[in-house]
Amino acid sequence: MANFSKSTVPQFSVEVYQNEYLPEGGREVNAIVTVTSTGGGTTGRRSLTGAPAAAALPGQGPNAAVVIMVDCSGSMDYPPTKMRNARDATSAAIDTLRDGVAFAVVAGTHVAKEVYPGNGALAVADSATRAEAKNALRKLSAGGGTAIGTWLGLTDRLLASADVSIRHGILLTDGRNEHETPEDLRAALEACAGRFTCDARGVGTDWVVKEVTGIASAMLGTADIVADPAGLAADFTEMMENAMGKEVADVALRLWTPVGVEIKFVKQVAPTVEELTERRTQANTRAGDYPTGSWGDESRDYHVCVQVPEAGVGQEMLAARVSLILPAADGTSQVLSQGLVRAVWTDDMVASTSINPQVAHYTGQAELAQVIQQGLEARKSGDFDGATAKLGRAVQLAADSGNADTAKLLSKVVDVVDAATGTVRLKAKVADADEMTLETRSTKTVRVKK
Repeated sequence: MANFSKSTVPQFSVEVYQNEYLPEGGREVNAIVTVTSTGGGTTGRRSLTGAPAAAALPGQGPNAAVVIMVDCSGSMDYPPTKMRNARDATSAAIDTLRDGVAFAVVAGTHVAKEVYPGNGALAVADSATRAEAKNALRKLSAGGGTAIGTWLGLTDRLLASADVSIRHGILLTDGRNEHETPEDLRAALEACAGRFTCDARGVGTDWVVKEVTGIASAMLGTADIVADPAGLAADFTEMMENAMGKEVADVALRLWTPVGVEIKFVKQVAPTVEELTERRTQANTRAGDYPTGSWGDESRDYHVCVQVPEAGVGQEMLAARVSLILPAADGTSQVLSQGLVRAVWTDDMVASTSINPQVAHYTGQAELAQVIQQGLEARKSGDFDGATAKLGRAVQLAADSGNADTAKLLSKVVDVVDAATGTVRLKAKVADADEMTLETRSTKTVRVKK
């Protein structure tokens, strides 16, 4: 692995927020781990593996490849402006590509077809190829079904042909994945997971939220709704700008625990709630890795909960060690940063019963995401009392945590009588777009108020 000075590589830091004090016999230890990457995404940098980064040195290609998947099923013609907006959005995304980034465009129906450049290849972005790609978008027309697993499979093959570390997909759909089984889509996601990240967008209101959010979750990307197709160009531009800002891929959160310590869960809690517990891969006898995907200049928070053996007052132990790991092609790995989670047993009731503000905040944010989803499900099934209770709790949690965006979305679904107590009434009529927006964005969180 090449060596670079600290000023030429992104720097990662790990901060641990917790109340380490437990009462005698206490066993559950909670910690919020804040991971911050700085110094990435700047022209002239090189990645931690020594390869050219997303913004390259003169004469070298960026270390990134992107494939845009555009839904071209028959429903994209209803209304016709939807297909036109999809073409315009793809064109805007192509304009956002940096020179030297490898890219391709795929048309998705019940099969996946290469639109540009074709022949199983990727183009290299420059003024000429961007113009050619935008001209090729004229070939995009609506017709056929929807089988998203085939789109992902073709994208995987295209991205695998590039000798880069940052591989990214952008996926747009407007309907249900009706022309393959859920098992087919699940198999495609399992085959592609860890090979590239993917942002997914649903346009209009005829798609299934759980399908789109499930794709983004499996591929460590973002999901959102673009209810009005006219908003696609701005959304695609933002997604591509974010993709161009990534510089380090395949970073893992490694959790080491001593003998006798049990991991209860590991989840990302900011900027969105993402369950990672079941995604663990064993690193060695006492440690496991949890995927975090690609990083640019950004900060994310993770909630780690472990169960330690019982102990008496005055004893203390290292409950877990959290490390940021960058794997290398030769099987070795580089530790980018690490933090410690501790447990100290005390008879000081004030110390042992105090809840760390970060832990309390994100516990509430995770509950907020859960009760929104439960409330909407209850509403769809006709359980209006259950829906009122769950969505009322959501209003209360959003108000307590200062999550104004979620509170605003909730107000489209319920009439808020008293936010502090969670007293609400279900609205008699709710627009599909408002309900789908709330469900799609339910996992978005806010940071702890300073």
